[in-house]
Amino acid sequence: MNIRYTLPDDEMEVLAPLIKGERIEYCVPFDLDKNGNFNQGGWVAVTRKALYLLQDGEIINTIDITATDEILCSSEVDNGILVARKDGQDSFICRFSMRYMTQNSYLARGATLFCRGQNRVIESREREKYCPQCKRVLPGTNECPRCVGAGRTFSRFWDLCGAYALPLLVITVFMAVSSVITVGQQFIQRDFIDDVLAPAKGTASQVIMFFAVMLALSLLSLTMSTVNVIWSNRLGTKISRDLRGRVYAKINSLSMDFISSRQAGELMNRVVHDSAHVREFMENAFAQMLTRISVMVLALITMLVMNWQLALLSLVFVPLAFILVRAFRKFERRLWRQQWRFDDKVNDRLQDVISGIRVVKSFGQEERETVRFKSYIERLMQIQRRNESLWATLYPFVTLIITSGSYLILYFGGSAVMSEDMTIGQLVQFIAYANMLYMPLQYVSRLPRMIMRLKTALERIYDILDEEPKIDDADDAKDIEIHGNVEFDDVTFGYKSYEPVLEQINLSVNEGEMIGLVGSSGTGKSTMINLLMRLYDADEGQVLIDGVPISKLSKSCLHRQIGVVLQETFLFSGTLFENIRYANPDATLLDVIRAAKIANAHDFITKFPDGYDTYVGERGYNLSGGERQRIAIARAILHNPRLLILDEATSSLDTETEYQIQEALNRLIEGRTTFAIAHRLSTLRKADRIVVLDKHTIAEVGTHNELMNQKGIYHGLVMAQLEMHM
Repeated sequence: MNIRYTLPDDEMEVLAPLIKGERIEYCVPFDLDKNGNFNQGGWVAVTRKALYLLQDGEIINTIDITATDEILCSSEVDNGILVARKDGQDSFICRFSMRYMTQNSYLARGATLFCRGQNRVIESREREKYCPQCKRVLPGTNECPRCVGAGRTFSRFWDLCGAYALPLLVITVFMAVSSVITVGQQFIQRDFIDDVLAPAKGTASQVIMFFAVMLALSLLSLTMSTVNVIWSNRLGTKISRDLRGRVYAKINSLSMDFISSRQAGELMNRVVHDSAHVREFMENAFAQMLTRISVMVLALITMLVMNWQLALLSLVFVPLAFILVRAFRKFERRLWRQQWRFDDKVNDRLQDVISGIRVVKSFGQEERETVRFKSYIERLMQIQRRNESLWATLYPFVTLIITSGSYLILYFGGSAVMSEDMTIGQLVQFIAYANMLYMPLQYVSRLPRMIMRLKTALERIYDILDEEPKIDDADDAKDIEIHGNVEFDDVTFGYKSYEPVLEQINLSVNEGEMIGLVGSSGTGKSTMINLLMRLYDADEGQVLIDGVPISKLSKSCLHRQIGVVLQETFLFSGTLFENIRYANPDATLLDVIRAAKIANAHDFITKFPDGYDTYVGERGYNLSGGERQRIAIARAILHNPRLLILDEATSSLDTETEYQIQEALNRLIEGRTTFAIAHRLSTLRKADRIVVLDKHTIAEVGTHNELMNQKGIYHGLVMAQLEMHM
């Protein structure tokens, strides 16, 4: 999201003498006056020393950042305000609509850092919601289709086809030959009518010869058309396969902030349905497009040579039809995008309910969810029915306009035959060519609909393919054997840069040490883990492993040597054996059994009729919570990590199951650097150190006994839990 707009010339002219060459670090608009009414708006510009409010070519307010404690962005009712705080007193800066809320939040955070004497300039990871050029709302993509234009989209389509140049060339040649045959048949038919039928002087052999030649040409044309369709279908399926593979691989390579910003159903649609639309275009449009256009061009050329006046009369209504189609083109594009966006919503809802079907049934909400889903598909049906009604009305009307020229051909052509300026065979030939002309024109009038579907699908597909991974290997990335020394060096991070979750975190962890992370919800425990796994990069500072910045380690090196056991254990649909071996695809059955025994999972696995080949069901719901946890522990053991992460690994379990899992975890932890998050603080008694997070920073560090003696935050948490269990 843009947080560094370019100031208009009038504002820049009055500001330049004040900043004296100093760089404007942040610049965003505001569009409301003090009372919340829309006006022409203005600009908030921030340098490292001052904040300037500009409007109508004038500076209406200046705030000395060096003498201000912080700049705050506050959300009000349907709008937001910026205020400057000094010595506990707030002074109003400006008001803006919710459209600029996120941008002003970034500006406020960046300006506050300058107030504190820090030089860091924050970057926005938010997606743009409006096109920076035409100001229109973006239709779920990063680029504006209107401003980018169709040329780029179709150049990409041809790039997709580039790998199949030879099959495309063969298809094109077959289409051209088929078109020549179709047009050439009419010359044979004209001669037959004029020389045999009209004078009624033909012989039986001439009639048989005519039918034999026409049959042979028709069979040849039919064979070529069939081959074209088959090859086009094969080409479409191959391109669709390649696209799906590329999109799926790209989604896997993208960073967590991108994945979390999109709904699962939407991503599924882009992999499956949008790729299918490309295939459908190749099968239904491309296979016929060149043939019909070739036939149309050859027929038109022949008509102009035969009788150019009559040929022009046949086309007199065509411009009107294309003006009508063009007038509806933009409206039609909006209809397609609206239909596909709502289709994404339906898919998202379906995926959510099926994934959470146990929760639905547990609360007896089947009927409610059914009614809710019916409302979604009812709305989708209305959108589809409206769209199809428009197309069912528009295109037959366009066809009627295009073919109206045939009545002029019959009238003026019939008059020419009566005056012997044209033979009957020539008139029949001309009418046949007119039909060849009209049929492709009808097809071409429908072509924008097919092209629009292709264009929209490619926009959505390339919106993912063009996305650059924010977490990627550096050019000099290292691949090392990790020993387990970890350091958080002045780390600051927020999922949104203007809302830090962790601030100035400093922590050194020695090899083999077990660190417990505790604190209330939202203090940043899981965020520290996410940074250690490099699912995100720190906004400021760095995480080091064995003295090497984590950004300098290759992702394969890091994830190969990190093991994770989460509270919500995710198991893939498959067998127990496949789920345990997921961490190490090369592991043997003996390796899997050994890991399961260490995790206290072997005994319950062997009680199943199918043993290790037992199907676990969707997300492993055929297993109990404790069984899933032990499978996850076995998976981590098989991974043999140097760094181990335990996120609430023993919560919500009965005493016996917790004992078995804790016993397995003790074996897993041995000799490994471990970070354990736990709300049940009794599980952290064996931790070498406990880190207490509060207000986005480290508040206390020490052993269990040391922290209890301090009688601080940790002591309060322990006592609160003891009281709950009394």
